Amino acid sequence: MTLDIMGSSLSHASEALWLSNPNPRVGCVITSSDGHLLARGHTQKAGGPHAEVMALRDAEALGHSVVGATAYVTLEPCSHQGRTGPCCDALIAAGIKKVVAAIADPNPRVSGQGFDRLRAAGVEVIVGPGAHESRELNIGFFSRMIRQTPWVRMKIAASLDGKTALENGVSQWITSAPSRADGHAWRARACAVLTGIGTVLEDNPRLDVRLVDTPRQPHLVIVDSRLQTPLDAHLFIAGRALFIYAASRNDEKKSALEALGATVIYLPGTEGKVDLAAMLQDLARREVNELHVEAGEKLNASLVREDLVDEFLVYLAPKIIGKGREMAGFGPLTDLAHALPLNFLSTERVGPDLRILARIEGRDTF
Repeated sequence: MTLDIMGSSLSHASEALWLSNPNPRVGCVITSSDGHLLARGHTQKAGGPHAEVMALRDAEALGHSVVGATAYVTLEPCSHQGRTGPCCDALIAAGIKKVVAAIADPNPRVSGQGFDRLRAAGVEVIVGPGAHESRELNIGFFSRMIRQTPWVRMKIAASLDGKTALENGVSQWITSAPSRADGHAWRARACAVLTGIGTVLEDNPRLDVRLVDTPRQPHLVIVDSRLQTPLDAHLFIAGRALFIYAASRNDEKKSALEALGATVIYLPGTEGKVDLAAMLQDLARREVNELHVEAGEKLNASLVREDLVDEFLVYLAPKIIGKGREMAGFGPLTDLAHALPLNFLSTERVGPDLRILARIEGRDTF
């Protein structure tokens, strides 16, 4: 029964997928001592109530007492004062007598302390059911807390022979409308979308979420070494944070871009390029959990070459293009042993296309 109820809590946690960033996606189900459902909830947008408080409010609205009840929560109840108060204190005050948690919170301000406070108050605590599923749902949050970098997911739309565009750059549309909508759903779950100045200059994209309904727009990140971003680009969207990383100083252009709402950060690396590893660390400090990359073959190649990508989200269309632009133009390798080893996490049909989610071997062992 515990696994079934935790499965329900995980389902509620998934309702926060596009909502709770940068907070983790958490679900909570409260049952009576004999297993009857009393309440449920999930984390709201940042600054709003967490899953436990939402479930307690649900119980109150339904007229259910939770004294002596059990709370099944997909992440350790928080123990610190952040944007909201400690959830462990709310559970204790409500009279909850048992907490079943999927996994400890990786946030050093919480990790283990929520469980300790619950136990000190006489609450029984069980940890473990649903741990893998909860961690996967919050892989970006775990990455930011443990590695101090976002979880980097590179999205690629290509033909069956791995071409993302014709040699002349035309790419609209290799994959189908269902794949494009699905890709927007993956954009929506990310804290930020990343692209390079080449894509900006060539396509003038918006890179927002349009094809699915979403309560929030992810931030946009541009790698623009020489600050070439046009002031009339489609990127400037009200209410969305825009971060532009540059290597060469141009304070006049910086001021003009920031007047339009962008934040320009100088992070020079080698050969006049942006220090990409330092950029990821900076984005983590800006509370970016999942970074969704939609870039061209050159920036893709740099990210792969520097070992900064964690997994690939690839849509393959049932088409053969022949000569064209590559997924990531690195190499050539001199030995197959140097190829990037991947594990396929899932393969699914999306319309006429094939969607592959592939993770670099061992990348999720932090």
